[in-house]
Amino acid sequence: MSEQRTTAAGGMETSYGYKQVGAGDKQSLVNDVFHRVANRYDVMNDLMSGGLHRLWKDALVAWLNPPKRPGWQLLDVAGGTGDIAFRIVEATNRQGHATVLDINGSMLAVGRERAEKQGLTANTDFVEANAEELPFADETFDAYTIAFGIRNVPRIETALAEAYRVLKPGGRFLCLEFSEVDMPLLDKVYEAWSFNAIPRIGQIVTGDGEPYSYLVESIRKFPNQENFAAMIRNAGFDRVSFRNYSGGIAALHSGWKL
Repeated sequence: MSEQRTTAAGGMETSYGYKQVGAGDKQSLVNDVFHRVANRYDVMNDLMSGGLHRLWKDALVAWLNPPKRPGWQLLDVAGGTGDIAFRIVEATNRQGHATVLDINGSMLAVGRERAEKQGLTANTDFVEANAEELPFADETFDAYTIAFGIRNVPRIETALAEAYRVLKPGGRFLCLEFSEVDMPLLDKVYEAWSFNAIPRIGQIVTGDGEPYSYLVESIRKFPNQENFAAMIRNAGFDRVSFRNYSGGIAALHSGWKL
């Protein structure tokens, strides 16, 4: 399969890294990856970002700026371990409520355990479901977040349409994802690190390097910033914008349901 990025026209639905897979086959392959890395998910993100993912997630929370009022509702998708949801709930002074949705039960099990340890069970729900078919009524949530998860969804356009559907009018969509580096020298260094070092370190640290190879390839296949912004607009969102972090290694996309 081509190593070129997909575009707003699609292609991720049959892309398992650089491998071409049949329609409907990608989800089970991705599920297996996250079953294998669930207990070392933070290690995985540290390897993929050099630890910078923590700063990028803080930036997401700051840009969202959730209100400190009871009744405010967040849906965090592909966030099974609760990392984003917990940060946002804390930013509301524990006034808001977060529903954490993930298709992977192993990831959710980690999140539930962490919520209990942090005393956040009253502020969080955990739902095992597919981002392409959300089990919620229209106009339920005030905000929808997804961090480092959208590229693993086979039908991204469907997931974006579902995000739009479940948001209330005036609701906010935020997506943090690895993206296209916009600095030539950094691009070469990052690519060399990603394809040569990360799978080897993953093998050493977790005993399994194959999931890291897929994750690195999936980053390279994901639409760049402008193409993904176009997909968000096509889903119906207004005032779509994005911010690059660390030279475009990651990008934070924002849209509003107006």
